[in-house]
Amino acid sequence: MAVRFYLDKSKVDKRGDYPIRVSISINGVRFHTTAGFSISEDKWESKDQQQVKRGCSNAKGVTHTTINAKLKEIDAYFAGIEIDIQRKTITINRKDEMKKFIKDQWDEKFAKKKLTFGEKEKTFFSFWDEFVAEKSKEDRWHQSMLQKYSTLKKHIKDFNKDITIDYFNKEGLHEFVEYLLDPEKYKKSKKQNNIAESTEKRKEPTFKGMRNTTIKNRLSILKRFLRWAHEEGYHDKTAFQSFSPKLKAAEYRDNTPVYLSWDELIHIYNFPIPESKKYLDRVRDTFCFGCFTGLRYSDIYNLKRNNITDIDIKITALKTATPLTIQLNNYSKEILKKYEKEQFPYNKALPVISNQRSNEYLKELGKLCGIDEPVTRVYFKGNERIEEVRPKFELIGTHTGRRTFITNALIKNIPETIVRDWTGHSTQKAMEPYRGAAKEEVKAKAMELFNKKTNTTMKEEFTTKMHSELHVSPEIEKLHRCITLWCYTGIESEEDPRFLELCKTYDLEPEFAISKKKECQALAGKTNQ
Repeated sequence: MAVRFYLDKSKVDKRGDYPIRVSISINGVRFHTTAGFSISEDKWESKDQQQVKRGCSNAKGVTHTTINAKLKEIDAYFAGIEIDIQRKTITINRKDEMKKFIKDQWDEKFAKKKLTFGEKEKTFFSFWDEFVAEKSKEDRWHQSMLQKYSTLKKHIKDFNKDITIDYFNKEGLHEFVEYLLDPEKYKKSKKQNNIAESTEKRKEPTFKGMRNTTIKNRLSILKRFLRWAHEEGYHDKTAFQSFSPKLKAAEYRDNTPVYLSWDELIHIYNFPIPESKKYLDRVRDTFCFGCFTGLRYSDIYNLKRNNITDIDIKITALKTATPLTIQLNNYSKEILKKYEKEQFPYNKALPVISNQRSNEYLKELGKLCGIDEPVTRVYFKGNERIEEVRPKFELIGTHTGRRTFITNALIKNIPETIVRDWTGHSTQKAMEPYRGAAKEEVKAKAMELFNKKTNTTMKEEFTTKMHSELHVSPEIEKLHRCITLWCYTGIESEEDPRFLELCKTYDLEPEFAISKKKECQALAGKTNQ
C-alpha cells in the first residue's frame, strides 16, 4: 500500500485534536507529511479504514465528508504514481531521487503554495477568478451562470473592496447579508458606529437591496466558492458550512408562476400588429414558439434546422445537457413554416434576438395586446412582507413561454410524466409551482359550474318569456297565482292557518283570493279533466 494515514499523538492542540499525518511509501522509500487536518482520537477509525468516523467533525467544524474526501484524493493520486512506477512508465532508480520525486509530487498537488520572492499575494478576488475559471471549464457553465458570479463579485467589491479570503466568518457573513438587504442602511449604520472606512471614498451601491429569495441564492454561490477555497487550503474558516440565516420567503401559493392562459396566448398569437410596430412580429413568433414547445429561450436561440424533422424537434438542452424530443403541434409547425425560406446565421431556424431586447419587446407586445390583468406578487425583504400589484404585461419575459407551455399542458390533463419528458424536468418537485398554477385554473373553471342555470331558474325564465310572447295580461297572470294557491298548495279553505302566509307568498289580497276561490277550483277542475 502506497499511502497510510495516522494521528500524530506527539502533538495535540488546545481543543484536543491530533494532526492527521500521511505516510507515502513507494519502492521502499517513505515520505512523511501532514494532511492539513486534525481530529480527536475518539473520532478516528485507526484500524482498517484510516479515516474520520461518519457523522463526526473536528474542533474547527470541518466535517468527515471534507476530510475523508481529501484523504481519498491523496490515496488515489499516489496509488496511481506507484502503478506508473511498477509499469516503468516512470523510471527512478536511486532512493534519494525517489524521495525527492515523492516530495515534489506532494508539493505540486497538495501542499499549500508559498509565495516566492517578488510574487504578488493573492487577493480575495484573484481566488474568486481562479475558482470561476476552473469550475466554469469543469462544469461547462452557461453564460447565465457566469453572469451570476460576475454580478456577485461586483456586490462583494461594493461591500468591501479590500476584503480578504478570511473575512467570511459567522460575523462577516451576517454583515454581508445585512448589506445585501439594504446597502444604504448598512453603510449609514457603519458610519454611526464610527467604524473606520477606507480613505478612498466608497462607491455608491449599484442596487437598492435584494429580496430574501435572491439573497439565499447569492449565499449559495458564495458558500460554494468558500467550500472550494477551504478544500484548496486558501483559508481555514468553517462558519460558512453551517451558516443559514432565517430569511422568510413567500409560499408558492402567493406567487404562482406568471403564465398566459390559453385564451391570452391565442389572442397574442392572432393579434393584428400595426405597421408602426412590425418589429414586434418576430419577437411574438419566437415567444409563441416557446409557448407551444416548452423550449427555453437559450434552446430556441440555438435551434438549428437540422434539429427539426416533419414531426418533432430533437435537441440537447443547453442548460442541463439533457437530450429532448418534442413533438410539433400545428401552431409550432405554422411558425416554422413561416420562416422556412429565410436564411439565418449558423443555420438557425428562427429569428431570435438578444434576451434583454426580447424581454423589453415582450412587455410592449403584452401591453399592446391588452394583457393587463392585475397580478399581485408577494416577497420578503428581511422581515417585511411586501405586496406589489402590477399589470400582467410588465411581468412577461422570455421564460414566460416555457411556463405557459407547462401550465396549459397540465390544465389540459396531459400526464405530468409526458410534460416532463418534453421539458427535461428530472423531478416531480421541479413541477410543483406549475402544478399549483394549473390547479388554481381548474378550480376557477369548476366554480363556474355554480353559475350554470338550474332547472328552476330556467323554468321561471321560460314562464316569463312565454307570458311576454303570448301577451298574457296582469289580470290573467294574477288569476294563475290564485289557482296555484287553491289547487296546488293543499289548503281547502281560508280557515287553514297557512292561508294568510300563502297569500303573501303569491302576492294576493286575501279578499281577492276568497272571492275567486270557486272560479279557480272550477278552472282547475276543467284543466285537470
